[in-house]
Amino acid sequence: MCSDPTFPDPAFPRLVLDTNIVLDLFLFHDPATRALQCAMEQGQLQWVATAPMREELARVLGYGAIGKCLTQQAVVAEQVLAAFDAQAQIVAVAPKASVTCQDPDDQKFIDLAVTHQATLLSKDKAVLCMKKRLLALDVKASVAIDSIVV
Repeated sequence: MCSDPTFPDPAFPRLVLDTNIVLDLFLFHDPATRALQCAMEQGQLQWVATAPMREELARVLGYGAIGKCLTQQAVVAEQVLAAFDAQAQIVAVAPKASVTCQDPDDQKFIDLAVTHQATLLSKDKAVLCMKKRLLALDVKASVAIDSIVV
């Protein structure tokens, strides 16, 4: 896992990925995430995350329904976490943003995106309903992965 408490290199577009997008990437291998995966592997995008985001992913991988998917995909939770570790740049937890999400579990993603002026990829309705407020803070919130891939 990359660990750097400083801001990432501003030369690369930054992303914050919510847990559902991470699962789409590394567990479900959703075809909609292929361009995102390729762009990250080629260094065209920089995914920033925090230790609590990784902890949330680890917790979600322990859920019963996700466990069934892991078995069906012949994947173990450690593989998904290793993929997270290989591609996410771990940064310091961000301070609370000036906007508040209805779902407290999603606030950490919003805070990080605002701090890093990163694009926030999420499928969460509580996040996506904040698009206009986030845009005013130079944060694009989207479920459309293709719209951010360079």
